[in-house]
Amino acid sequence: SSVTAFAFDASRGALTPLQTISTLPQDFTGNNSGAELEMHPSGKFLYGSNRGHNSIAVFAVDARKGTLTPVEQASTQGKVPRGFGIDPTGSYLFAGNQNSDNVVVFRIDSKTGRLTPAGQTFEVGAPVNVIFVATR
Repeated sequence: SSVTAFAFDASRGALTPLQTISTLPQDFTGNNSGAELEMHPSGKFLYGSNRGHNSIAVFAVDARKGTLTPVEQASTQGKVPRGFGIDPTGSYLFAGNQNSDNVVVFRIDSKTGRLTPAGQTFEVGAPVNVIFVATR
């Protein structure tokens, strides 16, 4: 239930930890495990799913320092969000809730990274991955 940011030294091929930050609110006391991390196409935001808290953790990325700042933990409106996907335009996040058999669509605020329910839910049996595939 945490994310670690690293600095990368390309000349040595070495990673150095910069920061470890929780994906959960400070007052959460239940069981939780993280499932997936995905960077927004802009590189400005990092998203992570929380199985137990049933949320997507949103972090702002400081490109200069390489550190993360918590933005929010948005409810996925389902149970056990495992996989999720951000559409190639960076406008929407699709959260797959494995134990409630649905995928919930969220709008992504391009300035803050915050998630807002888009009002669309798809019934899908135990979704565990959300992948966008280019069509011809």
